[in-house]
Amino acid sequence: MMDIRKKALAAAVMMALAVPVSVTMDMAAPGVAAAAPATQTKASDAFEVDLSKGANNLFEASDGWTNGMPFNCFWHKENVTFEDGTLQLTVDESPNPAADKVPYSGGEYRSKATYGYGRYEVVMKAMKNDGVVSSFFTYTGPYDGDPWDEIDFEVLGKDTTKVQLNYFRNGKGGHEKMIDLGFDASEDFHTYAFEWHKNSIIWFVDGKEVFRRENEDLPVTKQKIMMNAWNGKGVDAWLKPFNDSNLPITAEYKSIKYTPFFE
Repeated sequence: MMDIRKKALAAAVMMALAVPVSVTMDMAAPGVAAAAPATQTKASDAFEVDLSKGANNLFEASDGWTNGMPFNCFWHKENVTFEDGTLQLTVDESPNPAADKVPYSGGEYRSKATYGYGRYEVVMKAMKNDGVVSSFFTYTGPYDGDPWDEIDFEVLGKDTTKVQLNYFRNGKGGHEKMIDLGFDASEDFHTYAFEWHKNSIIWFVDGKEVFRRENEDLPVTKQKIMMNAWNGKGVDAWLKPFNDSNLPITAEYKSIKYTPFFE
């Protein structure tokens, strides 16, 4: 169960958000961080993980907590599986709603280490369902002793022909940008990538630049690499009400790659 520190931290963040258009909170995440600057990269940080080969020791499945609002699921390692040559992150009914304190379960796969400036790339297929999010992002925050820094790809299940891009710097978001993909992200695998530089963030889809932010107050802290599948609560204007008639529903991932930049 989520301890008091985690509950208080999640509540504090929600109070700070006047209009929670897009939130990807992992304040309950366990781990050790040192608020390392994003400039601290080295060649040996680079990796390319083929998820068709199963679990990788650079990553771990989230298990044993819930993030609180607007997440309406509890992270269970059983919702992170490797089947049919892909990593599968599943939203389903909770196996024990009384203990979880929420009615649904979700899947999240995260890096054990934090990473700085560089190119981040994933091959994924999103969920199509009202009320859910399929994601690829980087994150660190107060529970790890860091400022809340984050860079996002979020496919909203209500309309999988679009992807929402965003970033947070020291807890300040509000940089959402919705991109028309020109395809349905739930029908096939596509490559989503972003390049995080000192003075810019550039997002790519299938190798084509789709958006960039430059010369703003951008993230500066090393972050964990995250993939998750979750359903929302209290954010119907953003995600639409969660439709639980199709459970279980699954987002799939084939590979993930990181190339460090030296800035």
